[in-house]
Amino acid sequence: MSSTTTYALGAVAVVVIVLVVLAVFRFGRDEAAVRNDGYGPVHDPAVLVVLQMDSSILLGKPDAKKTIDLYEDPLCPGCGNVERIYGQELAQAVDEGKLALRYHLVNFLDEQSASKDYSTRAVAANLCVAEASSGPTYSKFHTELFTTKRPSEGGDDHDNAALADIAAAAGAPESVKLCIARGAKVDTARATAKSALDALGKALGGDAATPAVFDGDTKVDVNKEDWVATLTP
Repeated sequence: MSSTTTYALGAVAVVVIVLVVLAVFRFGRDEAAVRNDGYGPVHDPAVLVVLQMDSSILLGKPDAKKTIDLYEDPLCPGCGNVERIYGQELAQAVDEGKLALRYHLVNFLDEQSASKDYSTRAVAANLCVAEASSGPTYSKFHTELFTTKRPSEGGDDHDNAALADIAAAAGAPESVKLCIARGAKVDTARATAKSALDALGKALGGDAATPAVFDGDTKVDVNKEDWVATLTP
């Protein structure tokens, strides 16, 4: 019940097929222009990352003008392409205090990974980094995990030691590396990813699909090339 870019639960099969075809067309285009290319991840030290009570991850300045919600699975190709195409534009908006990003990480693609639990372990790694790192460090880790370091569905994935190394390369401290390597937050990640997926299904009227971006209760159309610009005050 998965596709290369989107996943629907409880949908009629023909609807799923149509959604998959449309998503592949949009997010599978290698020639899609990267927005703000060259900016990189968040780099303003005033940007904070906060691991919230529900284990969502808030990245932004305390006085950010607007907060948007992003639902992603670490193995989801469509999520990876959103990050690849729009991540640098989002990073600049975060640095400028125009947007804060609240990440809700889900794990429905576990079974599509070689280890059968990659998404859950990658969510756990995000929680470790968010709990004890700077905003720019988390942004760099998240960017790497969803772009250059994102495994392919059905292919080899990263074990916990490799995830810890990616975090260390992003600047995370030794305590974070140990948190990831030991799988300290895997149980928490499994529970909170399910809660996030349930919340997404409710927000979408019964079907959960990623990538999904919300401005309040309004779902953002990430097929529109200027969607980030339309959100910035």
